[in-house]
Amino acid sequence: MELRQLGAFVAVVEEGTFTAAAGRLLLVQSAVSASVQALEREVGAPLLTRGPRRVTLTDAGAALLPHARAALDAARDAREAVDLVRGGLSGTVRVGTMPSVGLVDVPALLGAFHRAHPGVALRLSASTSGSAGLAASVADRRLDLAFVSVPTGSAPGVRLLDLASAPMDLLVPAGHDLAARAAGRAVDLAEVAGLDFIDSPAGYGNRAATDRAFAAAGLERRVTVEVADIGTVAGYVRHGLGVAIVPRFTAEAAPDLPAVPLAAGLRWPLALAVPRDRRPSAATAALVRHVREHALA
Repeated sequence: MELRQLGAFVAVVEEGTFTAAAGRLLLVQSAVSASVQALEREVGAPLLTRGPRRVTLTDAGAALLPHARAALDAARDAREAVDLVRGGLSGTVRVGTMPSVGLVDVPALLGAFHRAHPGVALRLSASTSGSAGLAASVADRRLDLAFVSVPTGSAPGVRLLDLASAPMDLLVPAGHDLAARAAGRAVDLAEVAGLDFIDSPAGYGNRAATDRAFAAAGLERRVTVEVADIGTVAGYVRHGLGVAIVPRFTAEAAPDLPAVPLAAGLRWPLALAVPRDRRPSAATAALVRHVREHALA
């Protein structure tokens, strides 16, 4: 039983297809398939059920998976111990991030980490399903960590390490009568529930925080425009397509639009999602420490 066979098996399980696993391992698909088949011959049982779209684990595969991961983690730890003796961290850290983080300068954070640890490769990716998708990718081992905005308790399989939060305000078009009526006072959610809203799609942090607040108040609202990048919301508000509840840093970036405070005290959270059930690599642990120490410096 070889590490490359175990690595191919685990990659296929985590990626869901042989094609995606090959891309992750930088191998041709036939090599990944051959490694998994060799492993199946060695253990004497099929490990995967090949479906038309995704593979699934057989009972034998489910039994082998935690041991395969443990063997790969042990091999990784051994390599890292040698690397540290030879003079530094190495490896790859897969980082999930959002299109607009706002509260922290992610490029600056990662740049400082790269200068301190040039032997560590950083691989960044986003998710079409927002922070919920990023957290799920961490839980499924497709990412090592991710910057996310999700409510506490809504991301199974991960630990959320709080970094910061921002108040959320109601952004309205210039001349909107609500801004004049509010005259600087905080408005209740009931006063705005009947308006047309611009928001992120389901699964994104902004949408989750706002939906949770309205649900807690027993209110419904209409989301008539969905945009994935929170940084572009102000443009849609500016052109009269609706109102939006956004983090204050987004509202401050559009000084021509009235920002009405909300009595509900909504906050937009920013956290680092890390796996709950596995020990991070030395490089990943170093990056987590770096982010927590310098995120708001």
